[in-house]
Amino acid sequence: MSILTLRIPDSKYERLKLYAKSKGISLNKLFEELSTIALTQFDAKTRFDFMVAKANRARGLELLDKLDRG
Repeated sequence: MSILTLRIPDSKYERLKLYAKSKGISLNKLFEELSTIALTQFDAKTRFDFMVAKANRARGLELLDKLDRG
């Protein structure tokens, strides 16, 4: 496990502490959850970009037409 030092404004730190407390978790656990969300979004975008790069444009348009008729 790694240690991360984060510099944020005091007001934001206090709000994050309140948020963690309202969820009944530690500030450390809150940052772990937030980093999981960020990485999930990054992975989804990476997969999407990869799929776009190798996509079949004609097939995509066929599927959109099918949805429009559907």
